[in-house]
Amino acid sequence: MTEKQKMLKGHLYQPYSDELIKERDFCKKVLYEYNLLKPDDRENREYILKRLLDCKGELCIEQPFYCSYGYNIHIGMNFYSDVHLTILDKAPVYIGDNVVLGPNVNIYTSTYPYNEIERLKGLEYAKEVAIYDHVWIGGNVTILPGVKINRGAIIGAGSVVVDDIPPYVIAAGNPCKVIRSITSDDVKKKW
Repeated sequence: MTEKQKMLKGHLYQPYSDELIKERDFCKKVLYEYNLLKPDDRENREYILKRLLDCKGELCIEQPFYCSYGYNIHIGMNFYSDVHLTILDKAPVYIGDNVVLGPNVNIYTSTYPYNEIERLKGLEYAKEVAIYDHVWIGGNVTILPGVKINRGAIIGAGSVVVDDIPPYVIAAGNPCKVIRSITSDDVKKKW
């Protein structure tokens, strides 16, 4: 089994294999091109992102944007991310429809073994992250490997999400905890 196959299956793998280095270099090259585009060059911005990411529909990721490989990022319809989105996509990252991310959001899939000998060998493994439809994530949020944020949830700014978040709740903090459910009064509220 190649190191890439191990990575994609969630096994311990060596991220410094020639194949994975080449793929990360390609991703960096595409992102370099993307991040240097003029902000109003929307046509080329979307074209470049769709070369790298698996996108169902229209998306807007404000520059700069960083990721590891790109091909592990699957985005639904009507996606928006503010500046400085970082996705370390060593495992799949699934983002549903109508998802909004604030600035400086970090999504991590890679993690390391508890065994120091394996860490010294440079081994790591990855766990997928899923963000379901209609989720809003505030600025400066970090989402750790293996987390699922369920439909309609809101994650408060500055949170570190270490566990799954149920649907239709407001959650915040470090570690991120459910504060309360989203109620019908919230839905009816007019700002």
